[in-house]
Amino acid sequence: QVQLVESGGGLVQAGGSLRLSCAASGRTFRNYGMGWFRAAPGKERAFVAGISGSGVSTYYADSVKGRFTISRDNAKNTVHLQMNSLRPEDTDVYYCATARWATARATQSEYDYWGQGTQVTVSS
Repeated sequence: QVQLVESGGGLVQAGGSLRLSCAASGRTFRNYGMGWFRAAPGKERAFVAGISGSGVSTYYADSVKGRFTISRDNAKNTVHLQMNSLRPEDTDVYYCATARWATARATQSEYDYWGQGTQVTVSS
């Protein structure tokens, strides 16, 4: 059974940084792309960033390019999202997801397992 557990969310002032982590189990981690999505309560999830199984290819939403960095450690089955220069509009619940294959693009249907989410709140 695939399990994804996010950590690292919290409250930060605008301009600050947070690092989210996602620990994965139940599948050969390096064979699958990973992604981060975010959503406000009751709203649809929006793509934030994705990384291929090998870690060579990364993808970002335009709204976070240059501020967020996705990375993975295949030896530890973890994926991270380093978030810098945070803005109040980055406030959301952030979800980690594992893709159905080695790539990791922006479409939710490409992901088949999801974590429970971690709250990120950016105060102005």
